[in-house]
Amino acid sequence: MIKISIPYLLTIILSILFIVIARNIAVDNMIGFQSPQGEFVRAKIQNIVDRFKPEFDFLDDYDDDFNQDSFLMAQGETIVFEAKVTHGTRKGQVITAEQTFSPLLIDRSKVVEKGDSVLLVNNEISWYFGGYVRTNGLLILGIVFVLCLLFFGGRKGFNTILSLGFTCTAVFAVFIPAILSGRNIYVMSLLVCAYTTTIVPLIVMGYNRKSLSAIAGCAAGIVVSGIITLIMDKALNLTGIVDEHSRYLINLPGDLQLNLRAVIFAGIIIGAMGAIMDVSISISSALWEIKENANRIKFKELLRSGINIGRDIMGTMADTLILAYIGSSLTVVLLLSVYSGSALNLFNSEMIAVEILQALAGSLGILFAMPLTALFCSVIYLKEEKK
Repeated sequence: MIKISIPYLLTIILSILFIVIARNIAVDNMIGFQSPQGEFVRAKIQNIVDRFKPEFDFLDDYDDDFNQDSFLMAQGETIVFEAKVTHGTRKGQVITAEQTFSPLLIDRSKVVEKGDSVLLVNNEISWYFGGYVRTNGLLILGIVFVLCLLFFGGRKGFNTILSLGFTCTAVFAVFIPAILSGRNIYVMSLLVCAYTTTIVPLIVMGYNRKSLSAIAGCAAGIVVSGIITLIMDKALNLTGIVDEHSRYLINLPGDLQLNLRAVIFAGIIIGAMGAIMDVSISISSALWEIKENANRIKFKELLRSGINIGRDIMGTMADTLILAYIGSSLTVVLLLSVYSGSALNLFNSEMIAVEILQALAGSLGILFAMPLTALFCSVIYLKEEKK
């Protein structure tokens, strides 16, 4: 029988209360999501009706110098199909739609086939192919991930799922709506980090000195990353406009004016929080085992052990963070590398500068979190022995 302690249950209740209260505050004055033009439905293709290339009567009026084949190739082709709606108010209805290909539109989608699950869009004139339904595959992969966590981790795996759920809820149900409500992005990002770095160790490790040390070390690392980001924001003269998505954020509906530089700050510290928390929990857990199994270990010895453990972790964690940022922006790096013209121009573009800042600020947060976590552990773990 699984025993649930009162502190553990209290942590869950307080976490839920925080999310509910913060959510209600965050959505106040939030701008509404803009409904896309047209109607979207999910459907399953029943059969292919026709497949053709467009014909143009006016081409007969042109002489031989006009390359008709090239013109038709640029127009691509159209596939007409019937699909049965699987969800929503139109469920069961059979719709005739089109999938159009054209080299001018840079569409690399697979040609539709019978049995495919697709997204159909109505532009008030006709229905057309809007993409393949990908949520089903992602849902299956997510279920496999959860089952693997439970199988390999047992109760720890369950706690990991629970803490991950609270973290994602805090970001998507509180932080994002708060930004769209015009709240201070700096304050909200720090609040989310404080909530996450407190809840995760308490749920995963419980109410003990290990979790307290991990929370303190993680908070210190995030503070370092935040300070470095603020300093470099001024030094690099950042505008916050790093890509086309940033430009869209400038022209949001209503009176909302987002501070794009604050968005960069939030992205850096939230992105680094996971790696910093991982390091802090690893060191605090390792030092606790050393303290429990060593006979009357001294402060300096425990601190030295923590620093040595941190040095072993240092290389891989810094690589993990930097490679994660490189991987997430690989297409942008490739594009800018082709069109920048020179390395100087490439590394001076704000998009690349922000990516480098994210990697370096996060890595410095990790580096400072290691000795600080070791210091906090040495003080907190040996507090009783000093008495």
